[in-house]
Amino acid sequence: MVAWPTDYSGAWTVAQPIERDGVGLHSGANARVRLVPSERQGFWVGRLNQPQLPLQRLAPAQVAQTQLCTALKLDSGPLATVEHLLAALAGTGLTHVELWVDGDEIPLLDGSAQGWVEAISEAGMLRLGERPDPGVLSHPITVQQGQSFATALPAAELQIGAAVEFVQPAIGRQVFSLTLTPPRFVTDIAPARTFGFKDQVEQLRAAGLIQGGALDNALVCDGDRWLNPPLRFSDEPVRHKLLDLLGDLALAGLPRAQVFAYRGSHGLHTALAAALVEAQGSAAAPAI
Repeated sequence: MVAWPTDYSGAWTVAQPIERDGVGLHSGANARVRLVPSERQGFWVGRLNQPQLPLQRLAPAQVAQTQLCTALKLDSGPLATVEHLLAALAGTGLTHVELWVDGDEIPLLDGSAQGWVEAISEAGMLRLGERPDPGVLSHPITVQQGQSFATALPAAELQIGAAVEFVQPAIGRQVFSLTLTPPRFVTDIAPARTFGFKDQVEQLRAAGLIQGGALDNALVCDGDRWLNPPLRFSDEPVRHKLLDLLGDLALAGLPRAQVFAYRGSHGLHTALAAALVEAQGSAAAPAI
């Protein structure tokens, strides 16, 4: 088992290629991802079925759709539901990785980032040196959509938190925050699974969404109970929101900031990621 970095001061890649495959949450189609060591900073996407195409570095400007997932529009085609994989990469401390994909959606696996963490542990991690310093955030940044907001405040290290509020008694109001490190990501955030609501399932499927969703890859809430307990944490929903937030921020690079999202969504998270890039004074993704 890999010894996780203790903090985010280093630059890391995977020690060897590793693959995972599985069904996509929304498409229901099978997809495959190969993680490959890289000497180039950032997360780069290539296509297994079109290896001649140039790899493209991921950035917030590629976000094309944020309904129930983060979907990107790349030069090589669409790529949906990237957030759990990106959370695993950034959360474990990886900074230089090629993602070779076969399909238009990242496999959901068990609905959390745990399967990707296990893959990274199996591949091992190789330190490349020191992580380029993204610099200290010079001023607070807040984005708001209706009653929801996400904010980033200057801080010496990455502190991340989220709050959710649902009318369903099984969830209700939950808050969770932590000073993030790779070991804490692996134990406290990565296992938290995506969740949905029983009364929305048929409507979403009729709209062409959650075609690959099932009781073994998503928690389903039915008012005051869960259809598929037990939960991995008593507050698993808000921890999964943190997982999504981290995955969306990974498009811009992990900031040295205190980040908090209230009633977050992929649209809100990626808007914050874009604002962080803009605050760096560049259209390109800042150092991860």
